[in-house]
Amino acid sequence: MGVFTYTDEHTSPVLPARIFKAAIVDSHNLMPKLLPDAIKSVEFIKGDGGAGSIKQINFAGGFAKHQIEELDEKALTYKYTLIEGMGISDKIEKVFYDIKFEGSADGGTISKMTTTIYTHGDFEINEEELNAGKEKVLGLYKVVEAYLIKNPDAYV
Repeated sequence: MGVFTYTDEHTSPVLPARIFKAAIVDSHNLMPKLLPDAIKSVEFIKGDGGAGSIKQINFAGGFAKHQIEELDEKALTYKYTLIEGMGISDKIEKVFYDIKFEGSADGGTISKMTTTIYTHGDFEINEEELNAGKEKVLGLYKVVEAYLIKNPDAYV
């Protein structure tokens, strides 16, 4: 098994608690509303959204299952593993995400996401695939951020 880890950082003018509530805690409600063409629905097939829950995201072209490892609303941390569906293949066993939202000096947010990809055998992730995945995550983040900026009373 191969293991490949990388960390991304993104800044936002929105307060950390608002982004956490919108992008993480209420994502099952918010994401299908904001991106109806891409995300058809999000449902918990096990649990209620806390640790041990399994969340299924139904996309226009497939699905992904996330096993929630930790959701800490005080520390603003979220850890989950992509266990099935889009992103998993005969080459990729699972993908673990560790996300933390922190306050920045200017009153906004610094979000840090560490991604660990577990591959079968000696399979290497190429830079192009990696960047495509990063762009999708950043795109989702930007949609939530734009919504929160436009709706200052949402998720306060």
